[in-house]
Amino acid sequence: MGNSEQHGGQGGHAEDRALRRARKDAKVADTAHSVERRLEDATLSSKALSAVWDEPPAELLRFREGMDLTSIAPASTPGFPGRKAEGKRFIDISAGEIMRFQHLLYANGSRGSRRRILLILQGMDASGKGGIVQHVFSQVNPMGIHYHGFGAPTAEERQHDFLFRIRRELPKPGWMAVFDRSQYEDIVMPRIYGTYPETLWRSRYRTINDFEGRLTDDGCTILKVFLVTSKDAQKRRFLKRLDDPSKHWKFDESDLDARARWDDYMQAWQEVFERTSTPSAPWYLIPADKRWYSRAVVSELLRTTMQDMDMRWPEANMDMDAARRRLEHE
Repeated sequence: MGNSEQHGGQGGHAEDRALRRARKDAKVADTAHSVERRLEDATLSSKALSAVWDEPPAELLRFREGMDLTSIAPASTPGFPGRKAEGKRFIDISAGEIMRFQHLLYANGSRGSRRRILLILQGMDASGKGGIVQHVFSQVNPMGIHYHGFGAPTAEERQHDFLFRIRRELPKPGWMAVFDRSQYEDIVMPRIYGTYPETLWRSRYRTINDFEGRLTDDGCTILKVFLVTSKDAQKRRFLKRLDDPSKHWKFDESDLDARARWDDYMQAWQEVFERTSTPSAPWYLIPADKRWYSRAVVSELLRTTMQDMDMRWPEANMDMDAARRRLEHE
């Protein structure tokens, strides 16, 4: 994957024009009188944002046969011709569009639609998972968003099958759920630390594929993201945490143990992608040394996913004229 930041000035001018157009279209969508026109303008605004990219991230970063995790340049910005300033502007505009589509998703869910979204974030420690949640979802309504971070299984959870705790946190119809780590930890960790027999953790590949297949068949869109960071970038972020007392709570000695087995983790995740990236629930491998870039990619993936649902506002389930007359004659 190449580094699109090398494109320079001309690409930056095109990026700036595309962002200005997207922001203009977003304002138009907010002021249109017709509901249908507002939906059309919202789609145009979202497509204008997508035009910023040289290539769609959904195609460029989707895991495919022959892709090697260790060959991805963590500091690259494939597909995005701008720099950090343009990336942050993109995220800001896109967050507003995500809010618009989220309202549609939630409204339809309240009227019986089974559509919902599960965003899975994985990556090595300090790869930026928390920052993505903070920035990509900065403008959404908390009603309809569910976030859950998975740590080591509790004593109660260990009494059940490994998907027990995952099922409890799945999105309801009309909702978006964000998982910071997920069921994939129950393959990677036993593999690296030998806590379960190989036959057991290997059987979980098929179990997860079947589980995700049932979810997608039932209307749940699954976006699986792995943030590809370098060992050097992780070291810098760890040192910043150690230097800042307000971030000491984020650091644990086990982070260093995992860092010492970096190559083992890369091998484990490589096999995860090869065994569980499916047409209905693919993995996206996103360079994450430049956090603004990984946030922009996730924002683009999420927004276009909802855009492509082609949702409409649910029709009223009552006589609106009668309701109006009742209010006017109080």
